[in-house]
Amino acid sequence: MIELLRDLVFDYTIRNVALGSAILGILGGALGSFAVLRRQGLLGDALAHATLPGVCVAFMLAGTKNPAVLLLGAALSAGLGALLILAVVNGTRIKQDAALGIVLSVFFGAGIVLLTYIAGSGDAGQSGLDRFIFGQAATIVREDVVTMGVLAVAALAVTALLFKEFKLLSFDPAFAASLGFPVGALNVLLTALIVVAVVVGIQAVGVVLMAAMLITPAAAARQWTNRLSVMVCVSALFGATSGVGGALISASGSNLPTGPLIVLVATGILAVSLLLGWRHGFLWGWISGRRNRREALRRPA
Repeated sequence: MIELLRDLVFDYTIRNVALGSAILGILGGALGSFAVLRRQGLLGDALAHATLPGVCVAFMLAGTKNPAVLLLGAALSAGLGALLILAVVNGTRIKQDAALGIVLSVFFGAGIVLLTYIAGSGDAGQSGLDRFIFGQAATIVREDVVTMGVLAVAALAVTALLFKEFKLLSFDPAFAASLGFPVGALNVLLTALIVVAVVVGIQAVGVVLMAAMLITPAAAARQWTNRLSVMVCVSALFGATSGVGGALISASGSNLPTGPLIVLVATGILAVSLLLGWRHGFLWGWISGRRNRREALRRPA
């Protein structure tokens, strides 16, 4: 462990991967709290898969694997997917879960077709594009960390400024509309912030695993508190812990993929939270249930 911490400080690659993963964990955990409370856990999954055709089109148009260009294409594609989800839900009788499934499958299918076409085109510069499917955190450099940090700070600042509005939207959108809040605009904005989180994370964990970084820390945090503000902070902490923990475990051995390890660490935190969380954890619920039964038996008939 001491050697890993020394590497974290002095090794350029490990430091960048750990910082990038921590930024992803903080942003994904904070925004994932709203997605979980709104029962939109699959939204992050759909938007993550929707980034793949944008990455491919950006490469085909620009002819370069510049991360800024590819992430811009990913953002535009995910934004288009988000708008389609909102349009289908609001303009048709199709429910949200079906709309998420449609966008996920169509966009991901289009991305795989484009990726296969690029791979068969003979372009030597296309090597490595498939890393966006499962992520390749080792390719994160200092410039990527700076970009991720700027996007994360901007998204978190907007979330903090509109926290009360997002809180009301998450718990009672009908009441928010009755008070005159622009529910439609707030819904679009919150979805756009989740798009930012997805774009920040796809290079580290890929489109397949990105949903876990939005859902798992938030689900774990929910077991410890009933207050949204505390849940957001705890979820961000769990996300950062997962990111750094996965990066350090990956650095401890050869051929250990960072993205899947980050998700496994987050899953371990979720398992502990489900068991020991003092608000909704299984253990405390079991103890509380036994206490209530004993008190009921002591009462006179």
